[in-house]
Amino acid sequence: MSSAPPLLTPRLQLRDFVEEDWRATTRYESDPEVVRYGSHGVRTPEESREYILRVAELSRPLPRRVYDLAMVRREDGRLIGRCGMRVTDVPSREGTLWYVLERPSWGQGYASEAAQAVMDFSFGTLGLHRMYADCDPRNPGSYRVMEKLGMRREAHFRENALIRGEWCDAYIYAQLEHEWRARGRGRG
Repeated sequence: MSSAPPLLTPRLQLRDFVEEDWRATTRYESDPEVVRYGSHGVRTPEESREYILRVAELSRPLPRRVYDLAMVRREDGRLIGRCGMRVTDVPSREGTLWYVLERPSWGQGYASEAAQAVMDFSFGTLGLHRMYADCDPRNPGSYRVMEKLGMRREAHFRENALIRGEWCDAYIYAQLEHEWRARGRGRG
């Protein structure tokens, strides 16, 4: 497996998942409010474990294209969510970003902190040109994270995805490498 170096922020460590993490991921993946606007519904403990095993498989190919990382608080080692990216187009050096956070940790800046570390890794280490993310417009917490990262809204797709029997809209946010650098990232 191609292991990702842990990404450290002031409060978080982002690291590759290990199989035992499924117990912690079940806490947020089984919460209907956490997965309300996601592409999958509530997961059972078995489905959470299967997901962790799939993530391990996706991290094996070289060069590595998927970094789905456990979001762990440094102060107490508690796994509180996940944040990651996938290289979606190698020749165009484009990737997509995601994050999921347990409900007790909402509103504390953890998602922004983790996502910034993943963006810095994507642009600075992997050399991507463009990063994008999407969210349901009914999820202001998610698009506020994107805005804090300096991403700009590029599109509002109407009823572009059928998720659990409901047609949903999507906001698309993006940032280019030179915009990331202009925000003072990538120095030092």
